[in-house]
Amino acid sequence: MSLASLSVPDFVAHLREEGIRRFALVTKNDRVVASHDALTPLAESVRENRVDYDGHEGFFAELCPETGVLFGACIHRTCRGQGAGGVRYWRYDTVHDFLRDGLRLAQGMTYKNALAGLWWGGGKGLMAKGLNPEEASPEVRRRIYARYGDFMTSLRGCYVTAEDVGTSVQDMAAIFSRTRFTTCIPPELGGSGNPSGPTALGVLRGMEAALSHRDMGTLEGKTVAVQGLGHVGEPLIALLHEAGVARVMGSDIDPGAVALAERYPRLEVRIVDRGDTTALAAEADIVAPCAVGGVLHEGTIAALRAPIVCGAANNQLLDPATDGARLHAQGVTYVPDFLVNRMGIVTCADEAAGFVDDDPRLSDHLGREHDNSVYRLALEVLGRATKDGRPAADIALELARERSFELHPIFGHRGQRIIDSLMARDWAQV
Repeated sequence: MSLASLSVPDFVAHLREEGIRRFALVTKNDRVVASHDALTPLAESVRENRVDYDGHEGFFAELCPETGVLFGACIHRTCRGQGAGGVRYWRYDTVHDFLRDGLRLAQGMTYKNALAGLWWGGGKGLMAKGLNPEEASPEVRRRIYARYGDFMTSLRGCYVTAEDVGTSVQDMAAIFSRTRFTTCIPPELGGSGNPSGPTALGVLRGMEAALSHRDMGTLEGKTVAVQGLGHVGEPLIALLHEAGVARVMGSDIDPGAVALAERYPRLEVRIVDRGDTTALAAEADIVAPCAVGGVLHEGTIAALRAPIVCGAANNQLLDPATDGARLHAQGVTYVPDFLVNRMGIVTCADEAAGFVDDDPRLSDHLGREHDNSVYRLALEVLGRATKDGRPAADIALELARERSFELHPIFGHRGQRIIDSLMARDWAQV
């Protein structure tokens, strides 16, 4: 059995047998190099992943001795600045799933930050859920996140973490207690707090752009299917109600989500099993994937009955090389996730610069005047897709890739230099 196909607990046991507490996989001369010879097969499996691997600068991992949780930090491209993106606390079935999630999400953050015009690169944090039997305890959870803060400090700023799926603002406070390399810090500690509300508003702007592009009017009276009613899904439902939608069909794996129907009269909630994608086949005007990524593929795209797909989930296309074309061929207006779900990182990325009321650096993204606003950029991408007869996903990706190679005007490609210095000082051997 390959290392990548091991379950996460078995892989953790393997690391302990080999005496490995930390490891790194970095790209050198078009090869992925492992910090330990015993992990060379893992590096090779990453290099062979043609869908998710894109010359990522580094993947760093640490087995926390105190809590037993496997930490990860994946850095895609840092030309524009340090890799920035949230830390996901999630249950992974295999090592392949753990690595793949980091690769996909970090790459998505590169493109999201580039399209948003932020001077940040792409990175993503991971914590493997279910490795500590006491992790549901608030005190154990606080220690887990505090140790992740130590992990961030050890990486010397090549990656700056933030809030993501499974992570709360208070978890970010625990990280912040041990590192400066974090955003989404609680307001009482000088940060911007939970970015879910602004993220939902950005998605709403994308929906409005798609409706305008298709000459379908406004959101008033429309039916929207929302897959995932968590951090972003819930505030999105509130915004849809304010916009006058006729009906919202929501689905989630958390039984507690049924309580939302009591607060939102036009919301119908259905509880589903993990991996259920039937919400995407709803008869609606708009389908909004707001849970996990990789949900749009040959099977689910063929089942789509909505003319528009626009949601908050990262990396919605299982295979960007083919699934964007499938949506285009089927006549579906797809608004790429990394174009519309930017407001979380926009809100928290520059916390250290301080805060002003009605900050134009935020409001420009959500208005209709700024050329690079969510609404205007979405209209531009969709318009070019129609004019050129090409998938909107491809056009947005080309624009994002082009921007992602622009060097930070002050620091240049500093993230890569930090990674090089970590490897030169044998970070993984400490």
